[in-house]
Amino acid sequence: MTPDQMRDASLLDLFRMEAEAQKQVLDTGLLVLERDSTNAAELEACMRAAHSLKGAARIVGLELGVQVAHAMEDLLVAAQEGRLCLSPDHIDALLQGSDLLLRIGQAQPDADIGAQTDTLTARLQMLQGGAPAPLMAASIALSVEPEQPRAASAAPVAEVSTEERSRVLRVSAERFDHLIDLSGKSLVEFQRMKPLGDSLLRLKRQQESLRRTLESLREQALGNADGVLQTLLDEGRNQLLECQHQLQEHQALFDDFAWRGGQRTQQLHDLALASRMRPFADVLAGQARMLRDLGRSLGKQVRLDVEGENTQVDRDVLERLEAPLTHLLRNAVDHGIESPDVRVQKGKPEEGRVLLRARHQAGMLVLEIGDDGAGVDLERVRQAVVARNFASAEQVERMSEEELLAFLFLPGFSMNRQVTEVSGRGVGLDVVQHEVRRMRGNVRLQQVPGEGSRFHVELPLTMSVVRALVVSIGGEAYAFPLAQIERMLRLQRSDIVQLEGRQHFWLEGEHVGLLSAAQLLQCPETKGEDDSIPIVLIRDRERFHGLAVEAFLGEFTLVLMPLDPRLGKIRDVAGGALLHDGTPVLILDVDDVLNSVGKLLGDGHLERIDHLAGERQVARKRVLVVDDSLTVRELERKLLLGRGYQVAVAVDGMDGWNALRAEHFDLLITDIDMPRMDGIELVTLVRQDPKLRSLPVMVVSYKDREEDRRRGLEAGADYYLAKASFHDEALLDAVQTLIGGGQE
Repeated sequence: MTPDQMRDASLLDLFRMEAEAQKQVLDTGLLVLERDSTNAAELEACMRAAHSLKGAARIVGLELGVQVAHAMEDLLVAAQEGRLCLSPDHIDALLQGSDLLLRIGQAQPDADIGAQTDTLTARLQMLQGGAPAPLMAASIALSVEPEQPRAASAAPVAEVSTEERSRVLRVSAERFDHLIDLSGKSLVEFQRMKPLGDSLLRLKRQQESLRRTLESLREQALGNADGVLQTLLDEGRNQLLECQHQLQEHQALFDDFAWRGGQRTQQLHDLALASRMRPFADVLAGQARMLRDLGRSLGKQVRLDVEGENTQVDRDVLERLEAPLTHLLRNAVDHGIESPDVRVQKGKPEEGRVLLRARHQAGMLVLEIGDDGAGVDLERVRQAVVARNFASAEQVERMSEEELLAFLFLPGFSMNRQVTEVSGRGVGLDVVQHEVRRMRGNVRLQQVPGEGSRFHVELPLTMSVVRALVVSIGGEAYAFPLAQIERMLRLQRSDIVQLEGRQHFWLEGEHVGLLSAAQLLQCPETKGEDDSIPIVLIRDRERFHGLAVEAFLGEFTLVLMPLDPRLGKIRDVAGGALLHDGTPVLILDVDDVLNSVGKLLGDGHLERIDHLAGERQVARKRVLVVDDSLTVRELERKLLLGRGYQVAVAVDGMDGWNALRAEHFDLLITDIDMPRMDGIELVTLVRQDPKLRSLPVMVVSYKDREEDRRRGLEAGADYYLAKASFHDEALLDAVQTLIGGGQE
């Protein structure tokens, strides 16, 4: 090999890539062989990996790599041939060889790499139990070891075509993030088609109202107007009908475009998000090896069992997850798993087991990290809490298990009496909790009697979108990431109590402090007249806080849009997003909100959340529901009441007609098939009455045939909704489109 070849940077890059891939094969296989030294498949895989690395090192001119790989290969061949049985010492040496080969391939290896290579080679040869085997000359090796090139050239055509179909294109992370951002913004922008379609529907309703007014004018002018005026009225009527016809055609085209475009935009965004998803196994590289080595250093036998390796997760989440995950796994070995002699005394297997399970649940990544050790010694926790003056001995004795375990997440809290390389410095679970919360997730510790400890971690699948609860505060939309809130509830004003100068309420036997979210965010507070207050419950370590908001607007999947960096860090805000109608919403930083809660409590200037309804009386829009089915009437009534509308009901068309003439309503919702007077007759009467003809009308019917729909619309209905496709949001969206929200 020429010096130029030996110094070829591209060949070194290829060797490093191969060394990384083969190291994974070696590490995985050797950990299996440590438990089952006769596993022929893993022995063959490890031997081939060492053999391939030896040939690759020769081609690149890394003689130290050839030396290590050759010694490893000889040891593995001896195990294959039954001349030795692999022990933990053999596995240790082979794993060291795997690490050393990767270091040898670096552009600037360590200065003492040669001495380390000689030492390890000697150890491998000693463990083999034979004299050092002479290395073949490079020229001979190159002529007798062409297995890989020959195998590649003999590959069948089908495999080549498969490879071509799965070609990989390298794209920079910045460009890919930009693509994700653009696809997300396109999705949000396209969702604004819906309010535009709603505006077309309102325009259609206004044109129909104008047509009815013009028809009434023509009827009044018949016989009382000259020919010119009558001609103008006829022309105006014809032009209006033409406008209605064109609007109907354009609306049909628009609806089709909006549906297809929405589908394509959603597919584009989903594909872009899926392209950055990686299997959870990507973050596990080296974790089993790390646990094995840590256990050996502590005199423990540990095995890592993984479930859900193929669970898909955003690559950014995986990168940020590696550090806290490593700490939790090390914590399980150091604090959870007992030494073999203690485990035997307890009737357990000598080898401890750490279980890592990953799965999707409700749009989140859920991780469980558990061990079969002794669990947390609660008595030692009590002693540590008292020793660090976090609480008195009397207070500690009254604490529940959950409250005691929460102390483990405090900064500087450690139960190790001595500082070691593994633990004892008090830098531990608080860092894990901080990192998890930065990713808009949460972590909690549970104990299962006789089954050790278990950490439960919830994280978003991707950092690009967030599943959030959107609420109204100060008349503006704000979002709480769902993973960072404990629950949401409605609190009766009469349940608010005063304790030590603060407002509280009782929840499952525990009093929870109550604060105004509007005061916290320095927004003007809007008083409501409902007897119940919407509450968002958040948790600060061992304490709960209830934030009073004005309304729950719903749960949404929001595409995260970072704020302009020129704004700097805005207190209590993590980012922004747009709702489907284009309304901007600020996504709250719950950790920051908790800090603001602490400052507000420290200042002691809490505003009182009134027990009584606000003085401002809000006029509510009135809806009349006409249906002969008690179930349908009650369902529609409750849905509309929940959105702030006042609702009256009628049992049939005649009852509804009497109600319309006696009271004022903003909307009529009617069925078609009813006794005494059906819905078509009712709508016809409404459109013929000068006082009611502009009243918006919605028909809700089981009949979903085109002719039935046409009959309802021709009678004068503004909206036709089939009960067969009926669902809550469809009805409420239609009402919102026709008359707006429930309050004037």
